[in-house]
Amino acid sequence: MRRVEFWIGLALLAVSSAAAAGQQAGKAPATGGTGAASAAAKSADPNYVIGPQDVLDISVWKEEQLTKTVPVRPDGKISMPLLNDVQAAGLTPTQLAGQITESLKKFVTDPQVTIIVREINSQRIYMLGEVVRAGAYPLLPNMTVLQALSSGGGFTQFANVKKIYVLRVENGKQQKFPFNYKHALESPDENIMLKAGDTIVVP
Repeated sequence: MRRVEFWIGLALLAVSSAAAAGQQAGKAPATGGTGAASAAAKSADPNYVIGPQDVLDISVWKEEQLTKTVPVRPDGKISMPLLNDVQAAGLTPTQLAGQITESLKKFVTDPQVTIIVREINSQRIYMLGEVVRAGAYPLLPNMTVLQALSSGGGFTQFANVKKIYVLRVENGKQQKFPFNYKHALESPDENIMLKAGDTIVVP
């Protein structure tokens, strides 16, 4: 009799353990899904302005052939089936989605377009010359020349800190802005707010 009770108890223990494991396994995907949703939400900032070399996820509901991951070309355009070249640079994801939606209405019934910026490659500045770590750097919000120079590790011993300048291309024309490092340290008004694509040259 005791043996029977022993085996019954053992069986009940095994069943309860399996049920607990099943509940834990069932909860795991929910945690992963939440993380993925958060990552997607961060990359889908509706206020971000698309630029050249960014990579976009374009999704057209129920249209697999139109759902693509595309790079923004240096001329600011993307290539899409049916639409060919579409201007993307200078627009937010929401604006671009609206533009593509209107264009697709000629070919697709009630198109629903979603755009997510997968890779942000256009928001960069560059440092050249007598800095410790020359190269490309991500452009942070409200970034100034002084902040950028600190990211570059400072100057080499040969740097002429009074003759620094910023190169900027606007409306197809290159502009040159002189920057005196010592003056900027003494007067915040002498500092320069950077824009995407700016190049800081330290002679």
